[in-house]
Amino acid sequence: MKPMTKSLALIAAASGIVFGVMTPLTASATNDVSAPPLKWTECEGDGLDPRQQCATVEVPMDYADPDGPTIEVAVSRIAGERPSARRGALLLIPGGPGNTSIDDPSGKGQKLPQEVRDAYDLIGFAPRGLAPSTAVGCDLGHADLALSATRPWPAADGSITENLVTAERISNTCARNGGELIKHISSANEARDLDRVRAALGEQKISAWGVSYGTYVGAVYAELFPHRTDRIVLDSNDNPDPVKVQRAWLAAYERGVEDVFPEFAKWASAPGNPDRVAGTPAGVRADFLSLAARLDREPIPWPGANPPVLNGNELRQAMLNALYDTDDFPGLAQLILAARKGTVPPAPPAPPEEALQNAAAVGVGTICNDADWPASADAYRKDVARSRADYPLTAGMPRNAMICAAWPYEQPEAPIRITDRGPSNILLIQNERDVATPLTGALKLRTALGKRAVMVVNDATGHDAYLANGTECGDTTVSRFLATGNRPGRDTYCD
Repeated sequence: MKPMTKSLALIAAASGIVFGVMTPLTASATNDVSAPPLKWTECEGDGLDPRQQCATVEVPMDYADPDGPTIEVAVSRIAGERPSARRGALLLIPGGPGNTSIDDPSGKGQKLPQEVRDAYDLIGFAPRGLAPSTAVGCDLGHADLALSATRPWPAADGSITENLVTAERISNTCARNGGELIKHISSANEARDLDRVRAALGEQKISAWGVSYGTYVGAVYAELFPHRTDRIVLDSNDNPDPVKVQRAWLAAYERGVEDVFPEFAKWASAPGNPDRVAGTPAGVRADFLSLAARLDREPIPWPGANPPVLNGNELRQAMLNALYDTDDFPGLAQLILAARKGTVPPAPPAPPEEALQNAAAVGVGTICNDADWPASADAYRKDVARSRADYPLTAGMPRNAMICAAWPYEQPEAPIRITDRGPSNILLIQNERDVATPLTGALKLRTALGKRAVMVVNDATGHDAYLANGTECGDTTVSRFLATGNRPGRDTYCD
């Protein structure tokens, strides 16, 4: 590990500003650490560690009406393995929005080093709206559950007319079927729920490991409840733009794909690779763009996929999915090679439709309630045209009109502004090449947190840095911080 290079330091200094005053908290989570104890029971599900227990925490549906209707948030726990070394509880904050960590104490939590598992109870949870918490659903049509519908790819000619129709249809369906709860799905409310979880656990302070979108939730929690934070790890970091919020996440794919696709192209052009796509990295890029354009004109059947055809946009979405993890590069190369020949193997099985419906509703609610999305079709058209010209691999999708362009509800509150006010107890871990949360956006979170944080950048490719796609140096640094509190004195670079 070494100090961050001069170029990275300059980027960090120039990549953003420390945002202004904190948005007032309209209704605080409880400060009462003597809340009723949780009633732990055996968890439902297969393949779980027998030590994992589950419980529920009752929280307000609307924190502006704390005495009104309530919902339940499901939590899970594996107790610290050495009581004499216990420090507290470690929240495992999932990505998404629309993902859960309810099984993570049995899963990714067991990848943590022994000294961390000794010191902390590992705490998972299902965010509000996501089963087995009080669940929300939109009852979308099957076609609208496709990623290419919720992440809106423009038509082959760049038109977004059909995307705007889809946005209105899905928004109206969610408003009709989502009930009162969908109006109160947001990052700020998830953070407030987590403070209710903290109180129910009987903890004065809580530590956390937030990943991807979970880094934004973790940053919001640290902003709203700085005095309740212990050791906070934010891994694969979101841009905390206080106006755009999830719009900034979507737009970041432009940069993220350009950061990671060259790594795929080098791998897919290497001599001796059985899945070699072309003889040079430039050839891989040219072949991909050419194939996508051909599939725009002449889609081919894709059994088991939603939709059941491989067109240019479905190929682009498959590329985006594969760039999250270098282990998925072979699958993308094989899809490209098969599509060239005009037939492709069946798509992998999808999750159960009930789970897709639930996750889609939570994702839509969070993204649309967190920020005020423009309603002007012309604004999206101009942004899409510019994006298509500058970033052909993503074909305008990152600037397109998501479902939220037609969201019928007013934004419930202004986004929480992340600032540098609070204890200096945050460690950011970030890969240099990350398709979903690129370094450019992560550096904006680093700048916003100021003196509260230190950042470790890995010379690595892939999403999820700690204990997944990062470096030994980065993993050691994070593990040491969680176990001992020892954090680097300044931003560092791990190669």
